[in-house]
Amino acid sequence: MSTSEAAPLLLRTVSAAEHLAFIRTQRSASFLQVPAWGPVKSEWKHESLGWFRRTPDGEEMVGAALVLYRQLPKVKRYLAYLPEGPVIDWESLQHPEARLAHWLEPLKAHLKKKGAFGIRIGPPVITRRWSSAQIKEGVADPAVRRLDDIAPVERTRAGACVVSQLHELGWRPQASEGGFAIGQPQYNFHVPLTVEGRAKTEDEVLKAMNQQWRRNIKKSAKEGVEVTRGTRAELAAFHALYVHTAERDHFTPRPLSYFEKMWDSLSPEDEDRFVLHLARHEGDLVAATISIRVGAHSWYSYGASSTEKRDVRGSNAVQWAMIREALAAGAEVYDMRGITDTLDADDPTIGLIQFKVGTGGEAVEYVGEWDLPLNKAIYKAFELYMKRR
Repeated sequence: MSTSEAAPLLLRTVSAAEHLAFIRTQRSASFLQVPAWGPVKSEWKHESLGWFRRTPDGEEMVGAALVLYRQLPKVKRYLAYLPEGPVIDWESLQHPEARLAHWLEPLKAHLKKKGAFGIRIGPPVITRRWSSAQIKEGVADPAVRRLDDIAPVERTRAGACVVSQLHELGWRPQASEGGFAIGQPQYNFHVPLTVEGRAKTEDEVLKAMNQQWRRNIKKSAKEGVEVTRGTRAELAAFHALYVHTAERDHFTPRPLSYFEKMWDSLSPEDEDRFVLHLARHEGDLVAATISIRVGAHSWYSYGASSTEKRDVRGSNAVQWAMIREALAAGAEVYDMRGITDTLDADDPTIGLIQFKVGTGGEAVEYVGEWDLPLNKAIYKAFELYMKRR
């Protein structure tokens, strides 16, 4: 993407094919911003948008967005939501001459015409990072309760610039917990797959893991756990195990139809866009996961594991298989998705964080989600409605 802001940017609706073609030129973009994600969210209307810059030869597409429109009850007014988007040149905003308004003002005008009473965006920009070692020490220290209690290993300039400009433009940061039930996690856990500008080897990734993870991966191989790619028909087996996991871990599972819709919509875009992984031991399904990849970014999206046969370490086996596939595909990051910011050893979510920390990766904080009210009266009523839900 060009960083020059000399000419005004144009914004208009684009086809799914144009949108996908642009995504394919990017090293990284969220899977929530690919055109195929729109049909997955069937309770929302969706639209693909493109930013264009005039050139001597015509126009150049320099940004894209998938917009989801959530209609208010009984009236044709919408919350326009860009999950983990838009896909624009966020890094360029570190330069004094680059202004976020050049991107967001055309977006605001377009969505207002579409009947939006408010806009919500989720810039895919990291603000802070913490190492696995810091998190491990924090969990062991009774004086440390949250990531905020630890100085990060990095505060990014891009994150600071984006936050500053959003405030200047009147956007409002949303609380990462609660609020609209569509929100994406502000804290994620990443396993970097590159070092000093080159791809890591499998051995380097393994060495960064803690002893327990390495032992479990070795044990799963010794026990004969086999990990294969699943078919669409095998989504039912994944889902049965996922429901079992939900009952054990006390969360509400999505229906099988949701995963079938993900398969049907995402898979045609790319063979690695949506992959089902199945770990079996002597014919028994002991763990199953779904991975998603867009360019150099690979996500662990959903996971399930059997309570029985936990000693064969199927969960570690399937994670290692996904990491190896991400490495082979040239991915730069293996994203284990959301974590909470708690480091309290008594918190019920701490086990999930410790599982992810064992990979030797890092916790990252994103800019988070931000709202811009376009109709203040309707937006205020919407806020009250969401608080009462």
